[in-house]
Amino acid sequence: ERIWRSSIHHTIQKGMCTVSFVPTSTGIFLSSNRDEKKTRGIALSPQIYQSESCRQLYPKDVNAGGAWIALNSFSDAAVLLNGAFEKHQVENTYRRSRGLIFLEIISENNPKEQFDSIDLNKIEPFTIILFSKGILHELRWDAFHKYQKILAIDRAYIWSSSTLYDSATVRKREHWFSVWLSQNSEPSLDQILSFHKFGGEGDRHIDIRMNRNNVLYTVSITSIELKGEVGIMHYQDLINHTQSTQEILFNSSKEQINHYASEIF
Repeated sequence: ERIWRSSIHHTIQKGMCTVSFVPTSTGIFLSSNRDEKKTRGIALSPQIYQSESCRQLYPKDVNAGGAWIALNSFSDAAVLLNGAFEKHQVENTYRRSRGLIFLEIISENNPKEQFDSIDLNKIEPFTIILFSKGILHELRWDAFHKYQKILAIDRAYIWSSSTLYDSATVRKREHWFSVWLSQNSEPSLDQILSFHKFGGEGDRHIDIRMNRNNVLYTVSITSIELKGEVGIMHYQDLINHTQSTQEILFNSSKEQINHYASEIF
């Protein structure tokens, strides 16, 4: 297998990202802000890809070919965050990129079992938030061990990448999220996207949509909406100022996809 070479200097860690899970009476929303270095290529907008087991819908990273958020035709939705529990020392080389590992996990009928069995030796630490078969999983790899936790699905959560945010900042962001939830007890998609765009206190280094000296910043916002037999991926490319919405029917032998694209005003 090819060796994945990290090009990130130890003092400027790779981003990715801020993630929220919000259950509502009309469906479940799993949303992600992707934070990346300016030098990284602009991702391809979400498309349907076919594996041996199922179809997957995801935006593709043009540098490594992987992804950080995905939805498959088994109705499994997942988001990848860089890092596990705390900021780690970046090695010079890794066996594979985390984005490719992520796709290998989400491309199976049972992603949780795939995480259990997959070889993660020489893979950089990561966290996956996985909603699968009605269960919300928090899956972590810290370069030595796998960790798993099942979370209640009747409450909302927010996660921040450990490579970008220290524990005090993580708690501050959790507070912003809690205040926002108290003001939006039954949030709509637009309200969730608004939080992912404007949440914070005016400090662009740590706001939900972040920007650190135009070197590392939020490049896209993606929200997966799960309701009934359909999954919808809403994608906003903040670099090209475009947005798209794509749907996929679950467990359907006939692929039915609706795709819309428009500019963000």
